[in-house]
Amino acid sequence: MNFQVEDIVSKVSVIQLSEKIDAISAPHLKSKFDEMIGEGSYRFVLDLREVPFMDSAGLAALVSLLKRARLEDGDVKLVAPQNESAMRILKLTKFDRVFDIADTPETAVALF
Repeated sequence: MNFQVEDIVSKVSVIQLSEKIDAISAPHLKSKFDEMIGEGSYRFVLDLREVPFMDSAGLAALVSLLKRARLEDGDVKLVAPQNESAMRILKLTKFDRVFDIADTPETAVALF
């Protein structure tokens, strides 16, 4: 029996965020995500460990990225925020059940 095995490397963009993700920064962040999707990136790890705060506008930017990535058979994984106020919005909105959340970027990448 003859067969070929081809190594396929999946492209995962790891994005480290370290500022507030709120109504002021969310439009810029969403624009950057749109640009990356337009360039062919569909698998993302968002490292939120150093994010001090996230509001509903910030969460909407993450959800928008998730929807667009999944339309292209991609996905978004999160690295859990260390700041409880940033993690609280994920829990309150139940998005901690929608996103796969890991403790480190390496663990998040391995979820693909």
